[in-house]
Amino acid sequence: MTLAAPDRSLDDPVPHAKSASPVMVLFALAMGGFAIGTTEFASMSLLPYFSVGLGIDEPTAGHVISIYALGVVVGAPLIAVLAARLSRRTLLIALMSVFALGNGLSALAPSYHWMLAFRFLSGLPHGAYFGVAALVAASLATPNRRAQAVARVMTGLTVATVVGVPLASWTGQVLGWRSGFAIVAGLALLTVTLIVLYAPRDTVQPGASPLRELGALKRRQVWLTLAIGAIGFGGLFAVYTYVASTLMAVTQVSAAVVPMVLAVLGLGLTVGTLVAGWAADRAQMPSAGLMLLWSALWLAAFPFAAGNIWAVTLVIFMIGAGGGLGAILQTRLMDVAGEAQTLAAALHHSAFNIANALGPRLGGMAIAAGYGWTSTGWVGAALALGGLAIWALAVLDQRASRRG
Repeated sequence: MTLAAPDRSLDDPVPHAKSASPVMVLFALAMGGFAIGTTEFASMSLLPYFSVGLGIDEPTAGHVISIYALGVVVGAPLIAVLAARLSRRTLLIALMSVFALGNGLSALAPSYHWMLAFRFLSGLPHGAYFGVAALVAASLATPNRRAQAVARVMTGLTVATVVGVPLASWTGQVLGWRSGFAIVAGLALLTVTLIVLYAPRDTVQPGASPLRELGALKRRQVWLTLAIGAIGFGGLFAVYTYVASTLMAVTQVSAAVVPMVLAVLGLGLTVGTLVAGWAADRAQMPSAGLMLLWSALWLAAFPFAAGNIWAVTLVIFMIGAGGGLGAILQTRLMDVAGEAQTLAAALHHSAFNIANALGPRLGGMAIAAGYGWTSTGWVGAALALGGLAIWALAVLDQRASRRG
């Protein structure tokens, strides 16, 4: 990927002081994504252990997962607006410091209610961090390679599903669940150090203000792009949430096989994100539409493949690859938000977490209604097609605006 001087349309007009290699900047930003991805997904596998440790049942412990997602949804727009007058470097350091604090406190939580508070705190910086990190990454690349730069930052999140989550889960089982959150706190502190060392020293954009950031909410294309993610992404989560149970109940594999299949999904996410970044730099909206159609087809294939371990593993890899849509939508929001870059970029992760709540909810309803574990594939396909319908509406609206 060719990197160049900062793109002034996305960053401050004042040249940066002597900065490190753009590759190291992207690595530092991706490390933050790795830390966030590790805690977001490892919390699910640690749930049985901290439920016992805190003296609560597993359904109640599930609220710990939900409260983190709520923190993401609330924190992304709130922080983006209130921190409008901070430089991006300063904001990244502050966000990852709060993230480290929240996870460190989670490792020390003395009770269920304190755990809820600490997980909510941990979730607050999540969306804003990714939004600001994406803007910094895009500013380092030539205009025709911005999506690839954003994709490289987001691979921190996808690689976490392959490496970070198994590591935190294994450590949590061997050393106790608290160690899993402690590892994430350590990764966050490492990210803070890397950002201090390598992130470019920028200045606050002239005219930056909370009111200007709120201007993003007046743009119809911003809302349509967010809706594509909130609905279209739900399909992946509808299957991902119940894949372990499906593998054991339908495919009839041992519990030891499940982590390996989940790692394959993570590999699919990583490959899909990198490919999507490349494609988005060439044809942004067509790539988004193709990615949604790809997801719908492979999610629909899931019920037919679930009976065979080799077939279902292939399908799960392909479903994971559909997650590359995230890099496309993140870059799209930069293009349609005008001067309200930070809020729009951060809101992408609020939409992502809405999908993370919607997909499992609808998938669970289908299972509870008696349609079986594999019905999550049909639910997922329907959500992907719903996202495709919104995508089509966004394309038509954009064309109408250009003609007008």
